Amino acid sequence: QMARVYIAKILEQERGETYTAKVERNGAGWLGCIQELPEVNCAAKTKEILLKTLETTLQETLVKYDEEAAAWDKQFAADVKAGKLTRFAAEALADFRDGQCEER
Repeated sequence: QMARVYIAKILEQERGETYTAKVERNGAGWLGCIQELPEVNCAAKTKEILLKTLETTLQETLVKYDEEAAAWDKQFAADVKAGKLTRFAAEALADFRDGQCEER
């Protein structure tokens, strides 16, 4: 017998984006994931608990991604200010002037 897959939409309020939860019965429990972020996957005893757990895990994952992006931006700005990227910028400009790059 083929497993029945259910699709549910989860609206992420803060960003105003909708994510797709794909859930299915697995023996006595349920498994599910967020299609747009497959790393967000959970298991639960009921479909209702699974959907709530997926929503919570999605929120936590998005917060973690925001924190990582902010840390990356801060490090990048510090590296620019410290001159750590100047050599790379000069090399890229020289390559462009020498016709080794294409404008897109």
